[in-house]
Amino acid sequence: MDAGRTAAKRKRLLIVSLVIVATVAITVLLAPPGRGGQEAAAIQAKWIEPQVAGDTVSISVSEVESNRNVHFQIETESGNMHFMAYSLDAQIYVRANVCPPCRGIGYTLDGDVLVCDRCATTFRARTGEGIRGACVAYPKAAVTYAIDDGSIVMSKTDLLVAYQNTLEPGQP
Repeated sequence: MDAGRTAAKRKRLLIVSLVIVATVAITVLLAPPGRGGQEAAAIQAKWIEPQVAGDTVSISVSEVESNRNVHFQIETESGNMHFMAYSLDAQIYVRANVCPPCRGIGYTLDGDVLVCDRCATTFRARTGEGIRGACVAYPKAAVTYAIDDGSIVMSKTDLLVAYQNTLEPGQP
């Protein structure tokens, strides 16, 4: 009888262990994207003022690195255009900061995911590609930039191209 009880205990222990392993695996697989080793708190953007001189727009590298997520706007003849710059894994990204369908302006950096502050649609921070939500068809286009003497330097033309591409569904 002891051998039968021992076998039954082992069987129950095995079943409990399998249930625990399955629960952990399901929790990991269903976890929202963007937590991949990044800090736990989402980083809301801080608005900053860019420096504009003719066709050149610049923002401070140190401001982006210290705040991790910033937004800025430039005035154009047709209205204001909004942009974001953020630091992720020691790299700086600059993208158009607009969500056309919901008319949102502003993204929170949550790990390696951008979250629209208005509709909560998520985008991959490294590529701008949509992940989940109502506005995924409008990827956040990257802005070409150079770093010069502690500043992120962009042309108004490159900013305009990225902004226009973000307004069109499916653009890079």
